[in-house]
Formats: sequence, C-alpha cells, structure tokens
Amino acid sequence: MHGLTPERHEPQGWVRHEPPSRVAPARPAPPPQRRAAPRDPAPSRLAYRLHRLWLTPIIRKLTRVGLPAFLIALTAGIWLSDETRRAQISGGLTGLIESIQNRDEFMVRMMTIEGASPAVDRGLRAMLPVSLPASSFDIDLEELRARLLRLDAVESVELRIRPGGILSAVVTERVPVVLWRHARGVELLDKTGHRVASATSRDVRPDLPIISGEGADRAAPEALLLIDAAGPVLPRVRGLVRVGERRWDLVLDRGQRIMLPAENPLPALERILAKDRINDVLGRDVRIVDLRQSDQARVRLGIDAQNAIRRVRGQPELGPDGAPIQQAAATARNNG
Repeated sequence: MHGLTPERHEPQGWVRHEPPSRVAPARPAPPPQRRAAPRDPAPSRLAYRLHRLWLTPIIRKLTRVGLPAFLIALTAGIWLSDETRRAQISGGLTGLIESIQNRDEFMVRMMTIEGASPAVDRGLRAMLPVSLPASSFDIDLEELRARLLRLDAVESVELRIRPGGILSAVVTERVPVVLWRHARGVELLDKTGHRVASATSRDVRPDLPIISGEGADRAAPEALLLIDAAGPVLPRVRGLVRVGERRWDLVLDRGQRIMLPAENPLPALERILAKDRINDVLGRDVRIVDLRQSDQARVRLGIDAQNAIRRVRGQPELGPDGAPIQQAAATARNNG
C-alpha cells in the first residue's frame, strides 16, 4: 500500500489518450500609460492677482477694520431705526447724566464777590445764568466771565468754584481818573480812556480833571500826560479841549487858552511853562498862546493890554466886542 489513492490499472493493449491541453488566450497588452506632466509651482493668474490685491494696505484695512465696522454700523442702524428704542436710549442717557450732575458734590450753593463796589456786586449777581443752588455743570465759567467783562466798571474778573459749593469772583474795577464832557453828557474814564460810568454833572467828581470834545476819550492817555506836565499851573487848569479830533487846547482860568500842536504837544507845553517861570507869560493879560507852529509861539493879548498899547499910540480903545469904541458909537448913531 503505497498510498491512500488506489492505483488505476488500464487493460493491456489500450492506449491512454490525454485530452488536448487548452492554451489560454494571450491577454492584450495594456496600453502604455501616459506620464503625468510635472506640476507647475507657479500660481494661476487669478490666484496671483488676488494675492497681490490682499497685500494692498487699503484692502487689508478695509477687510480687517472697514468690513467689521460696516457690519456693526449696519446692525446698529437697523436696531436704532425703531423710534421707540431711540427714545428709550435717549431717556436713559439723559436720566443718567442728570443723576450724576445733580449730586451734592457738584452743587453750587452760594456766590462770593471780592473787590467790587455795591453797584458792581449787584450787577454781577444779576448776570448769573442760573439761580443758586445749581449744578456746576450748568455754569459755564468762561461764558460768565465774558459777560461780566462787558460791564464798563469791570477791568478783570477771576472765577472759580471752591470746595463746599462756593462760586468765587475776584473783581478788579476800573479806576476813574478823568471826566469826559461831550454832546451826550458827562462820563467817567479810566487811564486808558475806557468808560467807567456816567455822571450827572461835573460836581459828581470835582477832584478829577475834565476833558471835552469828540474823540477826547480815545486820546485820554495823552491828555493825562499833559495834565501831569501842567503841574506849575495846575490850580488854574480848567480842562483840555479836543479840537478837530487831532490836537488839544489847554484852558486856564481868566479865559486864557494854550493852543497845542497836533504833533508832540508835551514838549511844546513844557517849553511855554518854562518861559512862564522866567517871564511870567501867563500872569499877564494874555488871552491865547498859540503853539501850533513848533518853531515859534504867538501871543494874543487881552482887551486891557491892547487898550494900554492903543492909548500910548493915541488910538481909540477897543470895546468888549473888539471894535474901536468911537467907531462903535458912530455906527450906533447911524443905525439909530
């Protein structure tokens, strides 16, 4: 027993024919595969242009800032398009602001004024924009200061809110130094010629010098210099008259007048006062001293001095009107 499979014995004389073997048909050869072209690392035109556009600073800002801001604004605009929502927000903000402004630490309860006369004190208190107590947020100190400076008597004012709810005002008033008489009345002026107050008459401040004429207020500083220079004859000075808004006449008692030049009047006045100390020019019967010509001085005598000269010369005397007395009498007889 050589194996498990029994051997198969063919009869003698038989020839075993093997079935013909089948040859498997040959498979067709696969088509030759095309090799893929190598990938180009360069970007496409669209990708290149988009990349370059993204590198533009304005595009990056618009994308990162502008677009979100636009979306936020659009959302807020749509939400605030409702009038009821807007009213609620406005009312809430107003109430919040008022609640903060009306707290005790921000309230002004009283006002103190230093350096002001009673009249100016009353004027300052009347110009407060609100009634006290009031919130300090309702008082604009700069605007209030500008309003207070419109008062003629106020030269400067310092405003501040001190702790404790006190509005402090430190006032510097203008000091009147001269009276100005003009067609509309009499006014008090300070050293710069600024109006301080009105006066009913000269007797209100008899201690102050007086100037008169149109435009005299604008030349008040020059007038004060002339009055100071007239110290030797100051008791006789009645005032300064502005002539033609360009020059001064110094008026003395006894009807005397010194006509000063338009240019450099101070040196001219000092020269005539020096001559007066030597020759007593103003103590004589002189009506007018004309100094309008800077190189010479002219003197117009009074009626008494002229008549004394005319008597020496044997000429008829002059009357108060300046006409010879005999001629005036003859003219009166002829008219009669």
